Amino acid sequence: MLVRHMRYFAALAREKHFSRAAKACNVSQPTLSGGIAALEEQLGVRLVIRGHRFVDLTAEGRVVLVWAHQLVANEDNLRRGLEEMRSGLAGILRLGVIPAAMPAVGWITKAFCGAHPGVTVEIRSMSSMAIQMDLDSFDIDAGLTYLDNEPLEHVRRLALYEESYLFATAADGPLGSLNHINWSEAARQRLCLLSQEMQNRRILDAVLAAQGVHVTPSVVSNSYLGILSQLRTGEWSSIVPHTFAYLFGGQPDIVLIPVVEPIHTQSVGLVTADRDPPPPMARALEVCASNLVFAGKSGGKATPFR
Repeated sequence: MLVRHMRYFAALAREKHFSRAAKACNVSQPTLSGGIAALEEQLGVRLVIRGHRFVDLTAEGRVVLVWAHQLVANEDNLRRGLEEMRSGLAGILRLGVIPAAMPAVGWITKAFCGAHPGVTVEIRSMSSMAIQMDLDSFDIDAGLTYLDNEPLEHVRRLALYEESYLFATAADGPLGSLNHINWSEAARQRLCLLSQEMQNRRILDAVLAAQGVHVTPSVVSNSYLGILSQLRTGEWSSIVPHTFAYLFGGQPDIVLIPVVEPIHTQSVGLVTADRDPPPPMARALEVCASNLVFAGKSGGKATPFR
């Protein structure tokens, strides 16, 4: 059985189109179709439902697809490992990051790219559930996400920092001069928050529910850029991770006020698939991330997350 045929099959499952899959594999369509037919003959099962074009995978095809992903990833990781021994790590590091952790990702990529200049880093903004799915299917090498809230399965975890929360509001607004604010008072304001498919929003809802408070924001977004846009109008406030002080703190028209009573924290860190041996990209990223020291950890140079 050739891994190349598994690679053709995985590409077809991803592209759902014979011509696009052949282009992704840099082969002709007859070559790709012949390779998949050879794979079906070797395994003795039909993998693809064909009409005039691709229709779907068979039940057996879905089972084989899981193994195809693993075999293709194993071959890629073997080649990367051998290449690393010869001339250093090269290729693409695919990193899925939840929106709430985006302020931290630059410090991780700075350390990683400094250690591995031959690697290109591809950062994808993703939900935690999407990170789980793409780790399972070998579509990303690692994720940056919450560790102890809705924890991912079958992953290695490396804690990086504890997220706390700030109330972002207009500097010249009625609450702009406060030194701190409690959750109940923050929830009574005209808010723009992340939409509920994002884990950060579910965390905020749970904290507020524990205080007996239900929040109904007038604007929701799946992007913090959308939230920042609302804040800059002066009409809305928000509750954001403390790390966002690094991105838009210091703006003269926005103040960031600690949310207290209680001070709530969530652990954020790196997750990689729990595989042995670990893929070279994931292993190299873990080493770089483990040498970072975020505010609140002892020793070394801290990032600016205060």
